[in-house]
Amino acid sequence: MAATYRRRLLTLLLVCSAVAGKTQELFVYTEPASNMPAHSLGARLTNGFAGNNAAGGSLNYSLIPELMIGVNKNLMVHAEGFFNNNNGAFRAQGAGLYAKYRFFTHDAVYRHFRMAAYGRLSFNNGAVVQETIDTYGQNKGYELGLIATQLLHKQAISASAGYTQVFEPGKQGITNDKAINYSLSTGRLILPHNYHDYKQVNFNIMADLLGQHLLNSNKSYLDIAPAVQFIFNSQTRIDLGYRQQLYNNGLLRMNTNGFLLRFEHTFFNAWK
Repeated sequence: MAATYRRRLLTLLLVCSAVAGKTQELFVYTEPASNMPAHSLGARLTNGFAGNNAAGGSLNYSLIPELMIGVNKNLMVHAEGFFNNNNGAFRAQGAGLYAKYRFFTHDAVYRHFRMAAYGRLSFNNGAVVQETIDTYGQNKGYELGLIATQLLHKQAISASAGYTQVFEPGKQGITNDKAINYSLSTGRLILPHNYHDYKQVNFNIMADLLGQHLLNSNKSYLDIAPAVQFIFNSQTRIDLGYRQQLYNNGLLRMNTNGFLLRFEHTFFNAWK
């Protein structure tokens, strides 16, 4: 089983890394090492739709509004709200803060390599109904990690790894309170073929590999998430993605497959 899993993971990584062409350094399910422009504000609205495995396949809907601030060229901060209907009624469940600091940049013509450190602190009052740990809307806890992103002309490849810790272990049946999260993302710009001005519509395709390993139980999962992305006037962004489970060695998960729909708008030079 372990050998089969390693071969499958290696094959998927090679396929994703080989997606050639033109891309922008923007991903749907993960964050790149780059930040939004300095002195800018962003508004983001993420909608999640997934079948509830624990409730006979009923539809789970989650809504995460975010306010994003580009403090300077190296630091950005998100304030997040968590809403969902996991407990039978749609209501506010919690909130979180996310920060990312870019500490390394190597720029060249048509390419750059960047690294960043990130952290998220989340509070959530919703019932815990799964073994997996998710501080982006489900669990109360924190996550710390690193991101590395390589831009090659107009193709971007990004990888991340982070440590997650749940607060108040033992409550609500939580037995797994520590996890390692990891991801690999890549994509390409399909349109336009040539840039003439910033008003041209950008069309990107991308794919993310998203995994987690629970340190208490040694259980793991691996998902793949293909997505498409439209950018209008270099300010307004629409993402549509689908997340599909590839591997699970016994983890109880509430949502294994589901759609994501996101709207985002950036206000440049919001202050001096």
